[in-house]
Amino acid sequence: MDLATPEAFARNPGLVHDFYNFRRRMLQDPNIRPNAAHEALAQLEARWHGRGSFTLVTQNVDNLHERAGSSRVIHLHGELVKARCRDSGKVYEWTGDLSAETAHPEPGKPAGRLRPHIVWFGEIPMHLEIVQEAVSQCDLFVTVGSSGVVWPAAGLVQMAPSHSRRVLINLEPSANEHFFDETVDGPAAVTVPVFCQSLWFGPPN
Repeated sequence: MDLATPEAFARNPGLVHDFYNFRRRMLQDPNIRPNAAHEALAQLEARWHGRGSFTLVTQNVDNLHERAGSSRVIHLHGELVKARCRDSGKVYEWTGDLSAETAHPEPGKPAGRLRPHIVWFGEIPMHLEIVQEAVSQCDLFVTVGSSGVVWPAAGLVQMAPSHSRRVLINLEPSANEHFFDETVDGPAAVTVPVFCQSLWFGPPN
C-alpha cells in the first residue's frame, strides 16, 4: 500500500519512484537474463507462425520475454522500462531513473509529470479486452507460474472455450487449478521447455 497504489504515489512520489528505479536498474544488470522458460516460449511462438495465432500474456513487468525473442507480448500490469505521462497518457521508452523533477521528454511540458508505466492496486489492467478476446477463441490455454488469486488474470481460464485444452504449469498448488484440465508440477525453467517440445514432438518417453 505504500509503494503500489495511486494514493501512495500522490502521498510520497519520491518513495515510489525510488522503489521502481531500483527495480529498473536491477533489470538492466547483465546478470539478469531470460531463463529456459522464456526461451522455450519464444521458440514456440516462432514455430507456431503460420499455423495459427499465438498470444503471450504476462503479469510480469520485466522485458525478459522480449529479450528471449518473443514478439507478441501483452503486458497486463505494465512495463518497468517505460514511463507514462500523467496528463496525456502517452508512453515513452525509459531505462533511466524517474523523480518528481524529471524533465518531460516533450519540449514545453512541465517536469515531474511522468510516472512508472505500471498498473497499481486499484487500477485496471492494460489490454484486458484484447486478452479476453484471444482467450475466448483459443484452442490451447496455458498458465505458467500463477497463484490463481490475482484477478482478473486468475479468471481468464474460465473464459476459455469448453473444447479448449487448459494446462496449468506451476511450482505449487494454485487457488484456481480446478478450472484446468491438466496440471504440470515443477519449476518453469524445467517444465515449460519440456511442455513446449511435447506440442511438436509428443510427450517424452
